[in-house]
Amino acid sequence: MAATRQAFARFVREQEVCGDRPEANRARGGNGRGLPGDDTQTLLKTIFVVDPLARHQTDLARALGAQYRVKTFSDTVTAKAAAKADLPSLIMVAESAPPDGGLAAIQHLKATLGNRAIGFIGMTRDPASFFAESCRREKIPFLVKPVSNHALFDLITKSISQPIEDRWATLGDNERRALVQTVELFRALPDQILSGEPVQYDHIKDSCGPLVTAVCNNKLSDVLSGVKGHDNYTYVHSFRIAVFLSHFGHELGLRDDDLLTLSTGGLIHDLGKVAIPHQVLNKPGKLTDDEWTIMKTHVDRGLEVIDCIEDVPRGVVTIAAQHHEKMDGTGYPRGLKAAELNELARMSAIVDVFGALTDERIYKPPHPPDKALAIMRDMGPNHLDQHLLGLFREMLLDTASYLADV
Repeated sequence: MAATRQAFARFVREQEVCGDRPEANRARGGNGRGLPGDDTQTLLKTIFVVDPLARHQTDLARALGAQYRVKTFSDTVTAKAAAKADLPSLIMVAESAPPDGGLAAIQHLKATLGNRAIGFIGMTRDPASFFAESCRREKIPFLVKPVSNHALFDLITKSISQPIEDRWATLGDNERRALVQTVELFRALPDQILSGEPVQYDHIKDSCGPLVTAVCNNKLSDVLSGVKGHDNYTYVHSFRIAVFLSHFGHELGLRDDDLLTLSTGGLIHDLGKVAIPHQVLNKPGKLTDDEWTIMKTHVDRGLEVIDCIEDVPRGVVTIAAQHHEKMDGTGYPRGLKAAELNELARMSAIVDVFGALTDERIYKPPHPPDKALAIMRDMGPNHLDQHLLGLFREMLLDTASYLADV
């Protein structure tokens, strides 16, 4: 297990180095993402960077440019003027932002934006500075330079998503816990693995309990709507897969621990994506052949994570290992054929494709469920189990009212 942790940590560190290469931001063309119907229009959220140093502006624009639309400003005055016309999702402010420093800049920008739910991140080189202490006091997240690529994206994602998560307080208690517990687990698990902390499957199962209860109580719309607009795509995709897999299983008559296996397997099936460079994982447009090769390694990286979790059911491993396999053996990573894929693997493949097609990504809008199902039907029996696909389609039609606008 120690060797597995070391291997996973190595890939995460390599991801951070790779993420700093500006050439990765500019690559276009090449291989697709394995799904027909992908569009390449971009839906990028806007980040303002207020920093007097051009080099710092350039570094952040390069690091973030594949995933966000970055606008840079040398002073607060020009940033305030731009914010009135182009509402950002996040504003990053340097401690030295002119004319009166970073704290004053944040205060002026907040006043300009009024009650709009815009996130702020402070930037400093000294965690003990007056600016840093002020950020702590005002509960403004801040980063200390130099910062790793992984930590940078983690903080940005949390800050942009905070207004979304704040709205969870208006949901019913169980639905709120379904969202809060899964996002906390999803954020903590990779760091627990990297730090060598023991991870118990029972903790993961307990975190998914409210999700299963929401599914059984027909509260799908509440929990699925709760992740709309959340900036952590891998969490959103994984949460939706957990919900749809649990719903599929429930409609097929599965109960209790079987549903928990489906929900936990869905939630952690893509954890290996933490080791994929952000510029590949969130690239607007087609992936090159080399990038596609990197992307496909997320399955093996995810299995390395799961190998560090104690007492994981075999079904959870199957979901993580085989959700990209195809009936004719052309899937990955093992090229397994129909005779080697049990019903759980086939269900996982169906739900993962449906989730990917109906997810909103920066490189495509979500497909409506009916269009996604049509695309999946056209994939034919070489890709997906047609009998299970028919049952999945019937399930969605039967519960269409729960899935409206999600």
